[in-house]
Amino acid sequence: MPASSRPRVLFINRSYWPDAEATGQLLTELCEDLADRFRVTVLAGQPNENPENVPFSRRGYQLRNGVAIRRVRHTRFPKRLLPGRLVNYLSFLIGALWAALWMPRPDIVIVETDPPLLSLIGRILQLRGAKLVVYLQDIDPDIAVAVGKMRNGLLVRGLRRMLFRVYRRADRLVVLSRDMHRRIVDSGVDPRRVTVIPNWIDTTLVRPVKQGNQFRSRHGLDGQFLVVYSGNLGLCQRLEDVVAAANHLRGRTDILFLLVGGGALKEQLQEQVRQLGLTNVQFLPYEPKNKLAESLSAADLHLVPLDPRVADCLMPSKLYGVLASGTPLLAIAPDECELAELTRENELGAVAPPGEPAALADVIQTIVDEQWNLEPMGARARALAEAQYDRRLVTLRFAGMLNETLGQPAPAVPAVPARPQVSAAEPETAPQ
Repeated sequence: MPASSRPRVLFINRSYWPDAEATGQLLTELCEDLADRFRVTVLAGQPNENPENVPFSRRGYQLRNGVAIRRVRHTRFPKRLLPGRLVNYLSFLIGALWAALWMPRPDIVIVETDPPLLSLIGRILQLRGAKLVVYLQDIDPDIAVAVGKMRNGLLVRGLRRMLFRVYRRADRLVVLSRDMHRRIVDSGVDPRRVTVIPNWIDTTLVRPVKQGNQFRSRHGLDGQFLVVYSGNLGLCQRLEDVVAAANHLRGRTDILFLLVGGGALKEQLQEQVRQLGLTNVQFLPYEPKNKLAESLSAADLHLVPLDPRVADCLMPSKLYGVLASGTPLLAIAPDECELAELTRENELGAVAPPGEPAALADVIQTIVDEQWNLEPMGARARALAEAQYDRRLVTLRFAGMLNETLGQPAPAVPAVPARPQVSAAEPETAPQ
């Protein structure tokens, strides 16, 4: 299709390449996959994390892999300070609104949730004639209230009413899971306007590397049963329970807990380990994107926790990398949620109740002592990733949703060649 006849699509989200945050990585992949069908522009902010110092244009436009990136200048106070974070959000919102009003009118605008009030900008553009898609990686302010970051007072309730008023007027809402779909519909959104499209993993990039795993060798981990958590060490994962479970297993020198990543609670978790005197818990930093297959495959068992307070507000997208690595998982999740049901129904591993470190320790000990046959579980995980969560399949579904919203035919499924490996110059954390 000639570029001039393609629909004009605008994405708005603070995080985008070269930001190492998971939402930015996913959005980058999505936009680049859509660029051969749409004229894609991204209105983005400044990266929070660019550990390899990848060069990029800090202001104005930059064209990368078929996507026009319009970068907004804004404050960048440390995220750990709430006032600074609020100023960052507000300054980006003001900059993004100003830029959006002066850009050519898109046919369709897709707003994400970094920060949550971006949907208000989307509503303004909708009133100017664009179709509006709200793409919810999580549901705010519900998730902030659930984990205690915000008090459910008058201001927060007013904010929620304002956001859900936009959601009810949007042409389409995209959520990540059946649980999120139910919460949105229960809040008064027309179910015909809500589409479930999960996050994804590039199965050509993340693949099983079980034999001769260099990550294990490099860190001296051979010969141990590795229980791995890979991703954001933040509020929604309840990783203090994982450390407490490790304390129950402190006498098992054959079992090692490995926490790979970074986040707001990393120092607190490290202090917890020091106070307990644990030698069976280790911390490692994020791995670069071209090493992700090795680091994820190094695990014998991956932990995928889901705090019951937010089980219907998000879906942990680290799940898809775990599946692609061909590794069994241990879902620490409410029994009735989609994550737990997916794990059981596909026989991908085990499920442990959240908030019960002793029960978690018992499940891990049982898997090791009873010598569960983990290899078939890993094979089923890999097959599921290829069949349902591969990047090319899921981003094509997103393209179909956009076409449907615009009243156009959905794209045919093409024969897509394998993707080349990404260079070490573009780092990626394990998706959150």
